[in-house]
Amino acid sequence: MTAALQPGNVAEAHASHAAATPFQASHDEAVMEFVAGLPLAGRHRLAVDDLREGLRLRRLFATLGWLDIKMRYRGSMLGPFWLTLSTAVMVGALGVLYSTLFRMNLHEYLPFLALSLVLWNFLSALVGDSCICFTAAEGMIRSIRMPYFLYAGQVIVRNFLVLAHNVVVIVVVYLIFSIWPGLRAVLAVPALLLWVVDAFAVAILLGTFCARFRDIPPIVGSIMQIAFFVSPIIWKPELIQHHARWLPLNPFFSLLEIVRGPLLGEFPSWEIWAASLFYSALLCGTAWALFVRVRGRLAFWV
Repeated sequence: MTAALQPGNVAEAHASHAAATPFQASHDEAVMEFVAGLPLAGRHRLAVDDLREGLRLRRLFATLGWLDIKMRYRGSMLGPFWLTLSTAVMVGALGVLYSTLFRMNLHEYLPFLALSLVLWNFLSALVGDSCICFTAAEGMIRSIRMPYFLYAGQVIVRNFLVLAHNVVVIVVVYLIFSIWPGLRAVLAVPALLLWVVDAFAVAILLGTFCARFRDIPPIVGSIMQIAFFVSPIIWKPELIQHHARWLPLNPFFSLLEIVRGPLLGEFPSWEIWAASLFYSALLCGTAWALFVRVRGRLAFWV
């Protein structure tokens, strides 16, 4: 029963240094002390410890993410490459259709569409999995005391592995049209690192909200559908002409463009980078503030 207790603002359990195990041969002294009303500094310290322990267990959450992929496609002939195949079919069909509707050169449009769809599918799947980050691990959270960032890392690794499979579609399209972004593609590396940081923030933020309010996941799904159509995923920014200057106000566009631009051989403008850093800071700050406040209650919400 003691394994399910999580420290927080409701109650904090302090085990003495001498009490190495929950049971001692002589039961003449208590091994746990409950302190109500943990101050903000104490909550912050516990949240930092959770983050530190979660990163220390990075090999464990990487293994758990890999096992999730193996279990999901157990018995399948192609495994996660079924997603790669379906993405390739969608890119081919939509590429021919929308290049005709938008009257664009297929040689220019199809690489843009392939890259956009692969990256967007990753973002959409990450957001969806983040909503069940903690509720899906209910049994583990209630049975063993592990850092919450472990479950966030598991979600991130799982989705990055799927992204790695779908990169095959981009490579094939680039080879067919003889496209090479050059050294500018290196700029996508810091953008991907920013994505990793944002992914942890999204998993913690949505995982916490959706553990408390079970109506949030359908709402998030609807928002992602709307964001897909209002963001330049299947349409190029130049189609809206001078209105494109307002696109950095769309956080999905800014965060997508800092990765997509370099891989298309383009330099994202400083406005796009500034907007991306601002949205990332806002996201991380909100997620951290929420996590510090309600970390001790998560075990009772899942």
